[in-house]
Amino acid sequence: MSDLSTIWPLFGLQLATPRLELRPIRDQDIPAAVAAAASGIHDPARNPFSNPWTALPPDQLGPNMARWYWRCRAEAAPGNWTLLLGAWHEGSFVGCQDLAAKDFGTLRTVTTGSWLRQSVQGRGLGKEMRAAVVLYAFDWLGAEVAESDAAEWNGSSLGVSRALGYEPNGVSRREWGGVVETLQHVRVTPESFRRPDWPLHVQGHDAAASFLKSS
Repeated sequence: MSDLSTIWPLFGLQLATPRLELRPIRDQDIPAAVAAAASGIHDPARNPFSNPWTALPPDQLGPNMARWYWRCRAEAAPGNWTLLLGAWHEGSFVGCQDLAAKDFGTLRTVTTGSWLRQSVQGRGLGKEMRAAVVLYAFDWLGAEVAESDAAEWNGSSLGVSRALGYEPNGVSRREWGGVVETLQHVRVTPESFRRPDWPLHVQGHDAAASFLKSS
């Protein structure tokens, strides 16, 4: 029997950094992802996510996360996709790094989002995760811009952006779970990107690229 990656080529993609392995989340990975999220991601008093999914009660958190993973797969199409990469550190699932695009063939622009369980925060893994997907977007997919945003109080996320060379790209006001937040938008290009001093190792790119790029 063929591996599922021969049918769904994104499952064959793997990105490796000095400390992390990033690969698309498969169904067998969902329990580990739910456990990592349930262990705590942020201070409960302030939610950094536009959709406050981490505030769900335990019996709803897992089904909600599974629906999100399945929805992103079902809606993925060449040029329009959300790639959900699980992050493993020393063999343990520690978080998720998203890479998404709309009309990629024309705009050559990607957006990113991520979460990391609290027990491994403060070690630079969030920066390493983001650097990995931006490197992949620029050097392998041919992206010309990478964008992100965070609530203006979210110093950790904005600090990662600054460290990687992102520049301010305006602000906006959004409703997040009944709370109005001011978002700081940021962007980086291949020219302004502060590249890490380590190489990114990629497997399964050719098959994945044929799916991710517009035909």
